[in-house]
Amino acid sequence: MKNYVKAALSGAARGDSTELLMRKLETRLDSTVFRGGFAATRRQAKQMVSHGHFLVNNRKVDVPSFEVKKGDVISVKPSAKERVLFKNALLGLKKYEAPSWLSLNKETMEVTVQQMPSSKETAPTVELPLIFEFYSR
Repeated sequence: MKNYVKAALSGAARGDSTELLMRKLETRLDSTVFRGGFAATRRQAKQMVSHGHFLVNNRKVDVPSFEVKKGDVISVKPSAKERVLFKNALLGLKKYEAPSWLSLNKETMEVTVQQMPSSKETAPTVELPLIFEFYSR
């Protein structure tokens, strides 16, 4: 978290530091997998990524903190689609609506990053100024 705060504070000249922090956190691969509807919780998304079930632009990525960019395509590995975990996720995807910054293809189980998330879509559930205060010591 300290590195994310440091990056947000150093990039504050280009924009709002709280928005930069939230954008950094939301564009992590595990967070994108969660927002794409493939996992029920963030913890589950992190484990799914760590176990190598996802491809980013047709390359295996097993690092949850991998930063996705505009235009990246995150897909479930073909071998993983046969697992019960993803068959159940496919049932849940039928009712799920992804955030506007992601394009979800429910049939192929792919998510495309259309744009970077806006501050409205990444409404924090914590007091961000307190986080900046803690890590700026």
